[in-house]
Amino acid sequence: MTGQSLATIRVDQFVAAPPAKVWRLLTEPALLREWWAEGDVAAVVGHQFTLDMPGYGKQPCKVLEVDPPHRFVYTFTAAWTLTWRLEPEGKGTRVFLEHSGFDLSDTRMAAAFDRMGPGWRDVVLPRLARTAGPDQGERDARSRHHQAR
Repeated sequence: MTGQSLATIRVDQFVAAPPAKVWRLLTEPALLREWWAEGDVAAVVGHQFTLDMPGYGKQPCKVLEVDPPHRFVYTFTAAWTLTWRLEPEGKGTRVFLEHSGFDLSDTRMAAAFDRMGPGWRDVVLPRLARTAGPDQGERDARSRHHQAR
């Protein structure tokens, strides 16, 4: 990093399922595999695991925070952190994801930032919503890119 602030992708998605069900989709390997990636995830602070990302290989991760069923934070590669926050909303859950640690002065990181924001918003979180509850998907996904201050 060159001393500049790091950028963060922020995405949220409504899921027609209670927070406890969404929590399980984030923290249980067999359920995580259904909507995102193969990995030996566990909701235990300090747990080290890998996520097998098709086309990108195995990514090392380490759990930093666990507050079931509200907050789950882990490193995603050495550079990035994923923060999942779940809030009850109506008859479901609003899932907030922050993918932080992008040094935009690095060409590869800037390209990843530009590619991954739409990927989270248009592909991954709608897939989570479809897996958790019927008739969800792209219609309620929102994404914003922010530079962390």
